Amino acid sequence: MAEAPKFETEVLIIGSGPAGSTASALLSSYGIQNVVVTKYNWLANTPRAHITNQRAMEVFRDLGIEEEVIEKGVAQEYMGNNVFCESIAGEELGRLHSWGTHPLRKADYDLASPTEMCDIPQTLLEPILVGAGARKGSKYRFDTEYLSHVQDEKGVTATVKDRLSGEEYRIRAKYMLGADGGNSRVAQDLELPYEGSMGVGGSMNIVCRMDLSKYVEHRPSVLYWVLQPGSDVGGIGMGLVRMVRPWNEWLIVWGYDINEGAPEVNDAMCTDIVHKLVGDDTIPVEILSAGTWTVNHCYATTIGKGRVFCLGDAIHRHPPSNGLGSNTSLQDSFNIAWKLALVLKGQAAPSLLDSYQAERAPVAKQIVDRANKSITEFGPIFESLGLTDTNDPEQMKANMAKRKENNPTAEQQREDLRKSILFKSYEFNCHGVEMNQRYTSNAIVSDGAPEPDSRRDKELYFQATTWPGARLPHCWLG
Repeated sequence: MAEAPKFETEVLIIGSGPAGSTASALLSSYGIQNVVVTKYNWLANTPRAHITNQRAMEVFRDLGIEEEVIEKGVAQEYMGNNVFCESIAGEELGRLHSWGTHPLRKADYDLASPTEMCDIPQTLLEPILVGAGARKGSKYRFDTEYLSHVQDEKGVTATVKDRLSGEEYRIRAKYMLGADGGNSRVAQDLELPYEGSMGVGGSMNIVCRMDLSKYVEHRPSVLYWVLQPGSDVGGIGMGLVRMVRPWNEWLIVWGYDINEGAPEVNDAMCTDIVHKLVGDDTIPVEILSAGTWTVNHCYATTIGKGRVFCLGDAIHRHPPSNGLGSNTSLQDSFNIAWKLALVLKGQAAPSLLDSYQAERAPVAKQIVDRANKSITEFGPIFESLGLTDTNDPEQMKANMAKRKENNPTAEQQREDLRKSILFKSYEFNCHGVEMNQRYTSNAIVSDGAPEPDSRRDKELYFQATTWPGARLPHCWLG
C-alpha cells in the first residue's frame, strides 16, 4: 500500500523564483491554498534578472506590492541610456536612450500603462514576492527537493525530499506547477517536447563591489557595453558592466569559447577582467560571486500535461537580451493562476486550462527567438567600427580610431555607427515585444472582427486595441 501523503494542498508549486513566487502570491490573493517547495535554503543569491517592464509592474500593482518594488528598485528615469564605450574610464562610442526615456518615446510608455518600468535585481524582488504570498496565506518549504510525481483523474502526488533530514515524503495536490528553472526536473518528468538548442554560447557573471560614481554618475545607465579588440578569444572583445545598485555594486558579463569548455573562475581572474573593462586598475574591487552560464535558444512546444503545467525558464530558455526572462515568467504565472482559481472554485470547466497552452506557448517561442536575435544585432556596430574587416587586434583599434578623423569616410563611419546603435532599439526600446501579446484560445469570445493590423512596427511600438484576446487598453478614470 502506498504511503499516505504528509499533507494536501490545492496547488503545489515547484520552484520559488520569479515564476513560482508570483504564481503563489496570485493564487493566494484569489483564495487558493498553495505550497511552494524549493531545494534551495533561501531565495536568489545573485542579482540575475533586473529589467522590470510595465506588464510585470501591472501584476505587482494587482498584488499590492508596486510601491515596495518602486522603493527598492531604480526608477525608469535613472535607467537612462545604454552606453557603448572602450572602457568605463575611457572613450565613449555612443549612447542610446532606452526603455522609453527618449522624449519621442516617453509618451508611448506613459499612454500604455499606469505603471512605470524600473530596475530591481532578483535578489530584492523575490523576497518582496514571497512576503506578499506569505501575507496572503502561501506556504513555503525551503531545502525541499522535488523528486517525482504521478497523476490521476483527481490530482497529483509528488514525492519530495527534505534536504536537511533526508526524509522523503509525499504531497497531494489537485494541480502542480513546475517553475523549477532552465533545468526543470518537472518538465523532464513530463517529457515535454522542445525545439532549439542548449549551450550555443558561453558567458560568465562576476558580481562585485566598486565605486564607479566618478565615471558614471553624470551619465546614469543600467548597461555599459565595453568594446576592447583583442581582449578575448573571438578577437572582438565585448563585455558588459551592469549596474546592480548605483553606483557601487555591479555585475560584469564576459564571454568564453564554449568549444573549449568553461574556464576555472577565481578572484584574480575576475579582478583582472573587471579592471580591464573599467579601464582603471587603481579602483578597489571586492568580488562577491562569480560563475559561468550558457546561452540557450530553446522553448517547449507543449507546456503542460494533465494536471501539471510548467512556466518560466522551464519552458523558455534564452539569453537575458531584451530583459524578457523574468517579465515573461511573471506573465506565465498571471495567465495560469486566475484560470486555476476559477476551475478550483467551480466557476469554470477544467477545459479553461487548455487555453494556457494556446496562449503562452507561442509567446515562449517569440521571446526566445527575439532574445537570441538581439545578440546578433550587435553585428552592425562591429561592422561600422571596422572590427569585422580583420583578425588583427591592432588593426581593429586603428579602424575604430578612423571615425575621429575629419574626412568624408570618417563622417560616413560615424553615421553608420549612429544608425547601428539606434538599431539596438529592437532590444532596448522593444515596447511592442513586451506589451503586444494577442491571444487566440477557447477562453476568448470573438466579436467576429479580424485582428487589427499594426500601424507601426509591432516590435518597437505597443498598439492599444479592444480586439478580444489583446490586453485591455489603459485609460484613467475620474
